[in-house]
Amino acid sequence: MIFITGPRFSGKKTYIKDLYQLTEKELASRAALEVQELAAGKTGAELEKLAEQLSEKEFVTASEMGCGVIPADPEERAKREAAGRLACLLAERADIVIRMCCGIPEVLKGENLY
Repeated sequence: MIFITGPRFSGKKTYIKDLYQLTEKELASRAALEVQELAAGKTGAELEKLAEQLSEKEFVTASEMGCGVIPADPEERAKREAAGRLACLLAERADIVIRMCCGIPEVLKGENLY
């Protein structure tokens, strides 16, 4: 599995489509996109199970939630925490981890794709 993370609108989806010459339909069948939203309300074993299910996809993307101002609302903080923990679990399972920023990929784990 290739896990790609980074800020929202940093080019994660475009990067996968361009590198692997995928159509929208092909991408939809092979990828799980913006999975940070799936982590909301989950903890421990639930996050482990979700990470295991998602890691069966060829590509997984998640927007970084841990940068910026920490929310004052406890529910929003818990959502942010769960998204970060899910990202860690996915990175652990991934063969390749890439961080996108301003459309520029940085390989954090695994082989260079170029």
